[in-house]
Amino acid sequence: MNRATLTIPNLSRAIEGRDASSLVGFYADNAVIRIIDQDNPPSRPNELKGREAIAAYFTDVCGRAMTHKVEAGVMDGDRIAFTQRCAYPDGTRVFCATALELVGGKIARQTTVQAWDS
Repeated sequence: MNRATLTIPNLSRAIEGRDASSLVGFYADNAVIRIIDQDNPPSRPNELKGREAIAAYFTDVCGRAMTHKVEAGVMDGDRIAFTQRCAYPDGTRVFCATALELVGGKIARQTTVQAWDS
Protein backbone atom coordinates (compact mmCIF):
# COMPACT_ATOMS: atom_id res chain seq x y z
CA MET A 1 0.00 0.00 0.00
CA ASN A 2 1.24 3.48 -0.83
CA ARG A 3 2.66 5.55 1.98
CA ALA A 4 3.31 8.64 -0.16
CA THR A 5 2.17 12.01 1.12
CA LEU A 6 -1.08 13.14 -0.43
CA THR A 7 -0.23 15.96 -2.83
CA ILE A 8 -1.71 16.86 -6.20
CA PRO A 9 1.38 15.59 -8.07
CA ASN A 10 1.34 12.25 -6.18
CA LEU A 11 -2.42 11.90 -6.67
CA SER A 12 -2.07 12.74 -10.38
CA ARG A 13 0.67 10.13 -10.84
CA ALA A 14 -1.49 7.45 -9.22
CA ILE A 15 -4.58 8.39 -11.26
CA GLU A 16 -2.75 8.72 -14.59
CA GLY A 17 -0.71 5.57 -13.89
CA ARG A 18 -3.88 3.61 -13.08
CA ASP A 19 -2.26 2.58 -9.78
CA ALA A 20 -5.15 1.29 -7.66
CA SER A 21 -2.93 0.35 -4.70
CA SER A 22 -1.43 3.83 -4.46
CA LEU A 23 -4.85 5.45 -4.77
CA VAL A 24 -6.34 3.30 -1.99
CA GLY A 25 -3.37 4.23 0.21
CA PHE A 26 -4.50 7.86 0.19
CA TYR A 27 -7.86 7.02 1.86
CA ALA A 28 -8.76 6.76 5.54
CA ASP A 29 -10.09 3.37 6.68
CA ASN A 30 -13.61 4.77 7.08
CA ALA A 31 -13.60 7.03 4.00
CA VAL A 32 -16.70 7.61 1.89
CA ILE A 33 -16.78 8.27 -1.85
CA ARG A 34 -19.97 9.75 -3.29
CA ILE A 35 -20.35 9.54 -7.08
CA ILE A 36 -22.97 11.56 -8.92
CA ASP A 37 -23.67 10.87 -12.59
CA GLN A 38 -26.48 10.09 -15.03
CA ASP A 39 -27.13 6.73 -13.33
CA ASN A 40 -26.73 8.06 -9.76
CA PRO A 41 -28.42 11.48 -9.39
CA PRO A 42 -27.80 13.80 -6.43
CA SER A 43 -30.82 12.38 -4.59
CA ARG A 44 -29.40 8.83 -4.90
CA PRO A 45 -25.61 9.02 -5.36
CA ASN A 46 -23.51 5.88 -5.51
CA GLU A 47 -21.78 5.72 -2.10
CA LEU A 48 -18.71 3.62 -1.46
CA LYS A 49 -18.03 3.23 2.26
CA GLY A 50 -14.77 1.99 3.72
CA ARG A 51 -11.40 0.94 2.37
CA GLU A 52 -12.62 -2.46 1.07
CA ALA A 53 -15.35 -0.93 -1.14
CA ILE A 54 -12.98 1.81 -2.29
CA ALA A 55 -10.28 -0.75 -3.14
CA ALA A 56 -12.76 -2.78 -5.22
CA TYR A 57 -13.84 0.38 -7.07
CA PHE A 58 -10.28 1.46 -7.93
CA THR A 59 -9.27 -2.08 -8.90
CA ASP A 60 -12.14 -2.05 -11.39
CA VAL A 61 -11.54 1.46 -12.76
CA CYS A 62 -7.74 1.10 -12.96
CA GLY A 63 -8.12 -2.27 -14.67
CA ARG A 64 -10.06 -0.79 -17.58
CA ALA A 65 -8.37 -0.04 -20.90
CA MET A 66 -8.64 3.74 -20.69
CA THR A 67 -6.50 6.81 -20.16
CA HIS A 68 -6.79 9.35 -17.34
CA LYS A 69 -5.43 12.89 -17.31
CA VAL A 70 -5.64 15.20 -14.30
CA GLU A 71 -6.03 18.67 -15.77
CA ALA A 72 -6.38 21.09 -12.90
CA GLY A 73 -5.94 20.77 -9.19
CA VAL A 74 -5.87 22.97 -6.13
CA MET A 75 -5.04 22.15 -2.53
CA ASP A 76 -5.88 24.38 0.40
CA GLY A 77 -5.28 22.97 3.86
CA ASP A 78 -7.49 19.93 4.28
CA ARG A 79 -9.25 20.23 0.91
CA ILE A 80 -8.29 19.21 -2.62
CA ALA A 81 -10.25 19.76 -5.83
CA PHE A 82 -9.35 18.62 -9.32
CA THR A 83 -10.74 17.81 -12.74
CA GLN A 84 -9.82 14.93 -14.97
CA ARG A 85 -10.53 13.73 -18.47
CA CYS A 86 -10.65 10.06 -19.37
CA ALA A 87 -10.93 8.25 -22.69
CA TYR A 88 -11.75 4.70 -23.71
CA PRO A 89 -10.14 3.14 -26.82
CA ASP A 90 -13.49 3.37 -28.68
CA GLY A 91 -13.38 7.16 -28.33
CA THR A 92 -15.87 7.47 -25.45
CA ARG A 93 -14.87 10.39 -23.25
CA VAL A 94 -15.50 10.98 -19.54
CA PHE A 95 -15.10 14.20 -17.54
CA CYS A 96 -14.91 14.25 -13.73
CA ALA A 97 -14.85 17.04 -11.15
CA THR A 98 -13.80 15.89 -7.68
CA ALA A 99 -13.65 17.48 -4.23
CA LEU A 100 -11.74 15.78 -1.40
CA GLU A 101 -11.89 16.43 2.34
CA LEU A 102 -8.85 15.31 4.32
CA VAL A 103 -8.55 14.25 7.95
CA GLY A 104 -5.07 13.57 9.29
CA GLY A 105 -3.61 13.75 5.79
CA LYS A 106 -5.92 11.02 4.42
CA ILE A 107 -9.01 11.34 2.24
CA ALA A 108 -12.06 11.05 4.50
CA ARG A 109 -14.76 12.18 2.06
CA GLN A 110 -14.85 12.48 -1.71
CA THR A 111 -17.55 13.79 -4.00
CA THR A 112 -17.19 13.19 -7.72
CA VAL A 113 -19.52 14.43 -10.45
CA GLN A 114 -18.91 12.69 -13.75
CA ALA A 115 -20.36 12.85 -17.23
CA TRP A 116 -19.59 10.70 -20.22
CA ASP A 117 -20.45 10.45 -23.89
CA SER A 118 -23.55 8.42 -24.61
